[in-house]
Amino acid sequence: MIKYLIAETFIQLDWMVMVQVILLGFVGGVLSGFIGSGGAFFMTPGMMNLGIPGPIAVASNITHKFGKAMVGAKKHGEMGHVDKKLALFMLFTAALGINAAVWIIGKVFTGSAGESRSDHADLYISLVFVVVLSMVSLSMLRDILHSRSRGDAQPSKKIIDFLAKLRLYPMIYFPVADVTVSLWVILICGLFTGYLAGTIGVGGFVGVPAMIYVFGVPAQVAAGTELYLAMFMGAYGALNYGYQGMVDLRLVVLLFLGSLLGVHLGAYGTKVVREIIIRLVTCIIILFCVLSRIIAIPIYLRRLGIIELDAAIDPPLSLASKGLLYASGIIGAILILYFVFKAFYQRRRMHASITTKAVTRT
Repeated sequence: MIKYLIAETFIQLDWMVMVQVILLGFVGGVLSGFIGSGGAFFMTPGMMNLGIPGPIAVASNITHKFGKAMVGAKKHGEMGHVDKKLALFMLFTAALGINAAVWIIGKVFTGSAGESRSDHADLYISLVFVVVLSMVSLSMLRDILHSRSRGDAQPSKKIIDFLAKLRLYPMIYFPVADVTVSLWVILICGLFTGYLAGTIGVGGFVGVPAMIYVFGVPAQVAAGTELYLAMFMGAYGALNYGYQGMVDLRLVVLLFLGSLLGVHLGAYGTKVVREIIIRLVTCIIILFCVLSRIIAIPIYLRRLGIIELDAAIDPPLSLASKGLLYASGIIGAILILYFVFKAFYQRRRMHASITTKAVTRT
């Protein structure tokens, strides 16, 4: 039974690796609370850059996602940013997407004869990561630039208006988000969210943009609702990957140590930072993470014999990939914390000024 609790592929963790995993968890937690994603777009490739096989990184991250998402969802719920009804509707097909993802990765990772094929799995995960997150981030960046040119900070409503004209019944109203959405659109988005959560640990970067650009949900509510959904997806994904023997509980605990503090800081940021800033920071971080994975792909292609490269190129490519990833996460987290503390101190000064005026009048 122990194989269901810790990865069969035993990974050596020295203190340097453990510190870096904790740092990955902290930065991922800040990003998670701020933008509603589980932060896996940063943590999954981060662990892969440390030499952890992709499937183990995905499985351990989605297991850790359950507890972190529970904390983040509670924080957002206290601020009224969670639409539980919408999350539960998406959950039905998200579970199917997770099942499909775990089955595919299991086949790619072990092969037909049962042998371990880590490079095959790492390449598959990296390609899905690059293709999907490039599309999402570039679409969001394009919309932000158009918003600035129009002098309008609100996200584009082209898709929302198009679907509203189609009226794909049944239409369901969600009170917290204050939107009416077709059931079929919700189920399709839930399926893709679950598949990506199970494949690369990143469900929020389909779930959150879908809620904003397809459903018409405000960014803060989309972030909180995605974290609430992530609780259930994390638990379900952990059970599926645990059964495959791919979850390493040591990595899960280390990620928790960093992320539980970070998620509180990030969640507070959604309350005090403008929506367009949230979307802009999200795009910048994702694009850097995508570039990090692109740099790492030639390493897997060389190992699989798909392209011919000198093996000596692996260390500099790996270092560049790792450096770019850390730069994206750390710079993103610093930006978020800067906006959070700036807004916090502005509120304190305003409160002190109001209190002083009130005392003077009395």
